[in-house]
Amino acid sequence: QVQLVESGGGLVQAGGSLRLSCAASGRGFSNLAMGWFRQGPGKEREFVAAIGWSDGSTFIVDSVKGRFTISRDVTKSTVALQMNSLKSEDTAVYYCAAKLNVGEHTKAAEYSYWGQGTQVTVSS
Repeated sequence: QVQLVESGGGLVQAGGSLRLSCAASGRGFSNLAMGWFRQGPGKEREFVAAIGWSDGSTFIVDSVKGRFTISRDVTKSTVALQMNSLKSEDTAVYYCAAKLNVGEHTKAAEYSYWGQGTQVTVSS
């Protein structure tokens, strides 16, 4: 089992920055990939970014590439999503998730473990 707890959400003005953190606990993570998803009002949950726990390889959706970065700290068992140049369309609940580090990383159905989510609101 893996437990995931997100933090760092809040209200920010357009153009501002936020850093989300996901604290992981439970089983070993070396064979896992950690992902960030978001779900805006009236929208489906969508993939944002993922990172391989052991090798640090990253995958970022084109819509946020250049503005968002994903990283992990293996000593602290945390995954971060640094969000810069935020736009109103980035408003959503952001979820941290974990899956085996094989195959597709962009599909929510592939992830076995989920955090409770943290709200990000960007005011224009």
